[in-house]
Amino acid sequence: MPVKLPLKTMSRNEKLMAMEALWADLSQDESLVESPSWHGDVLRESEQLVKEGKAKFMDWDTAKAVLRRRVAKRK
Repeated sequence: MPVKLPLKTMSRNEKLMAMEALWADLSQDESLVESPSWHGDVLRESEQLVKEGKAKFMDWDTAKAVLRRRVAKRK
């Protein structure tokens, strides 16, 4: 069943609300949401770094800025 949304006329906020509604519905049953195997690898690696005292933490605003710079460099 194709779903058509008036994306061209929807505001950014309306689009985000639609995404949130879809995700809320999709994530109701955690057993149906499969994480890729690399998620487990990354979590284990992070846990090991914490145990070894080598983990580095930053606040969310700083993390977003770092990610934006990395993306900008790839363009």
